[in-house]
This record gives sequence, C-alpha cells and structure tokens, in this order.
Amino acid sequence: MTFKTLDDLLAEGVESRHILVRSDFNVPLDDEGNITDPGRINASLPTIKALVDGGAKVILSAHLGRPKGEANPKFSLAPVAEALSEALDQYVALATDVTGEDAHERANGLNDGDVMLIENVRYDARETSKDEAERGAFADELVALAADNGAFVSDGFGVVHRAQASVYDVAKRLPAYAGKLVQNELEVLSTVAKTPKNPYVVVLGGAKVSDKLAVIEALAGKADKVIIGGGMCYTLLAAQGYNVQGSLLQEDQIDNCKELLERFGDKIVLPVDLIAATEFKADAENKVVELDGIPEGWMSLDIGPESVKKFADIIAESKTVFWNGPMGVFEMEAFSKGTEGVAQAIIDATANNDSFTVVGGGDSAASVRLLGLDEDGFSHISTGGGASLEYLEGKELPGVSVLES
Repeated sequence: MTFKTLDDLLAEGVESRHILVRSDFNVPLDDEGNITDPGRINASLPTIKALVDGGAKVILSAHLGRPKGEANPKFSLAPVAEALSEALDQYVALATDVTGEDAHERANGLNDGDVMLIENVRYDARETSKDEAERGAFADELVALAADNGAFVSDGFGVVHRAQASVYDVAKRLPAYAGKLVQNELEVLSTVAKTPKNPYVVVLGGAKVSDKLAVIEALAGKADKVIIGGGMCYTLLAAQGYNVQGSLLQEDQIDNCKELLERFGDKIVLPVDLIAATEFKADAENKVVELDGIPEGWMSLDIGPESVKKFADIIAESKTVFWNGPMGVFEMEAFSKGTEGVAQAIIDATANNDSFTVVGGGDSAASVRLLGLDEDGFSHISTGGGASLEYLEGKELPGVSVLES
C-alpha cells in the first residue's frame, strides 16, 4: 500500500494554497449540545496545525450524526468549530452552509494560516448517495471551494471505509494525500492485521451480533482467543441453550451463532456470569447471576465479576490485544464494571507483559475516557470503530484505496 502523505504535501509547499481536509468530527453530544468526548477533535489537531504552520488556507469538512440529507440544527458542527477554535488557539469560522454562498465567501476570504469549517456534509443527501453521478456532482462543489492549485487531505479515519463524496469522490478530483491521523492508524492496524505477536487476543463487545458475525469469523481464524461480551454475547449464549430472558437477543441469528460456535468454539470465550437488572435504568435493582440464573422478566446489562476475572487471565497472557466494543452498559455506573475491568486488564497487559494493545475506536474509546482510565496505558486508541474492524477483517477501505498511487 503506497500513497502520498501529508509530509509529501508539505514538502511540495502549501503556502497560500487552499487545502480541503476531510476530518472526523462525529463526536458525541449531550442533550444541551455539549461535546462529551473530544477525542476525535484532539486526534485531528496534528494535521491541521501542520497545515496552518505551513501557511495553508485550511478548509475542513466533516459530518456529525445522521441528519438524513437535510439541514438540522441538532447536527450542526457549531460546537466543533468552537472546540477547534479553543484547541488551535485561533478562530475557526463555521460556514452556515455546505457548498453554498457563505462557504464560498469564507473560503475566498481566507488568509494564509486561517482555518474554516463548512457545515455538516451530510446536510446534503448526495454525500452518502449510492449514485456515483450524484456523489460526483457534490464532490465537484466541494472541490470548487479549494479553487485553483488546491489539494485534498484525507484525515478522517472513521469514514475511510465508506465510498462517500467528501471521502472518496473528492480524492479522485484533487491531488490527494493521507493525513497524519490516517497514516498513523493504518501503520498501527497493519501491525495487528499482518504481524501480530502471539498469543493474539481479540475482545469484542457492542450491541448486535449480526453486525460482527463476519468479523468474529475472520478474526477467529487469526487470533488465539476471541473474547465476547456486551449485548452481542446474549445471542451466542442463547445458541448454547441459556434463557437470556429480557436481555438483548437476535433470535434470527441463533442458528448462525450455533454454526459459529461449532466451527470456532475452542477459540471463542463467553461470559460465565452476568449482572442482571429489573429494567434498563441506571438505578434498577440488580444482582450477579449465573448464566442460567436471570430471573424471569429481568435482563442482563453487564458481564459479572467471574467473567471479568476469566477474561483478564486470558488477556494477561497476551502479546497482542485488539478491543472493540464495551462489555456492558458502561454509561450507567452499576453496569460499567465489566468494561472497566477488561479495559484495566488490557492496560495491565501493556505494562506488565509488553503487549501491543489497540482500542478499536467507537464506544470502546469513549468508555476509556468516560471511566477515567489512563489513555496512555494502551499502545493505541483508534478513532474509527467500523473502519478498524473492516481493516482487520481484510476488507478494502475505499477512502484508502483511492489514495493509492
């Protein structure tokens, strides 16, 4: 895999040039619109600062949430522009539109070293269109913001697994380069995908097993152990004959899970106890139960303490760990202990066993910060959950392949 990088672009010179950067600012917001985890914004700063220092006129593009192709104040990038202004210690203007009059006026008015952000690219339905001509028309409008002698920097790793206009089609229309974030992510994940040291342990969580069946199958063929917790474990437990009561269950996937366990049962590690609760509430009555001990009408919202110990013992012997997905509803303190315990076990493996440990973005990365764990305790925290999984699965990432020279 060879492609031009930000260093190549800087060597060519960016002074007075409009540089269009696709970043990943899909950050979580609370009900008041405040950013609850600025991890992705912080990860974007090295590329932006390098361009600013080089005298570029920087135009940032990104999405936030799923506005479904129309302007929606709920998904405005205004909080991101404010956070960027503070982090960069310079004003970052937000255009009131995506490729309209205000975006063009602001782009034309940029001075060397200035930074602006256009509104949420998913306000325009063409961004995610399956029709190449529609995406291409939108990409042309984005490219027009960069004027003559412009360039494109792909720095949103969380979206490179999608062939979308601001990620893929723009890269076909401008000289394209991988930003520092994308370059670093690929280098780290390549180590896990191609040359992991054994024992290699994969830890998977999250809600739906259907979303990760292919991933489990692909990684079970490479890893020594695949530990599974979170909502997705209940369908696998049901496939083993346990009554998971009101826990998250995909009944249509039980047969697929049975087949998966038959093929990789020696590698797949499931919980041995659970935290059951009367309802999906932070203050719900809860207790530790055996796998067959969830009371009728209750549900499980986390793995139990014996499961944490079992998982931790396996992780302690590892040399490579990839973790994607929480073990329970970590946002609620009563059901956060499984995620916290497994995360701490990974941190301990990094420190005590010199393991190469990667957190695969998404909710896993958010849980590390929400639970106050040491981010430096992991070898790498990815910004792209879906992208990191697809890369390890061996799938082609359109936003990366389009950069290849």
